[in-house]
Amino acid sequence: MQLSKSEEELMNIVWKLKKAFMKDILEAYPEPKPATTTVATLLKRIADKGFIAYNNVGRSREYYPLVMKKDYFSKQVNGLIKNFFNDSASQFASFFTQETNLSKSELEELKKLIDNEIKKK
Repeated sequence: MQLSKSEEELMNIVWKLKKAFMKDILEAYPEPKPATTTVATLLKRIADKGFIAYNNVGRSREYYPLVMKKDYFSKQVNGLIKNFFNDSASQFASFFTQETNLSKSELEELKKLIDNEIKKK
């Protein structure tokens, strides 16, 4: 299941804070901060999708992630490769390296990462 851009922004806050009450989440937003009702609606939608849960603490809710950030973005990247690059990692890599204006040092760093993964397999 996917998150909208605004839901993803909120999830990034929850991932960063690990556990948070509404006031903590609102404080973590950059200016201009969204309305409390907007954040409450987003929290409910994300909870309904199974990305977060909460514990009742008195009259407040303490939210925490059920899905780890790495797992979510891994699925998103794999879906991107499957849907836009015919399930071809090499087509994705070709597009990524040619269209993102990476510097020579950034490309060399990517090469090192790939070489290290090849050695592990």
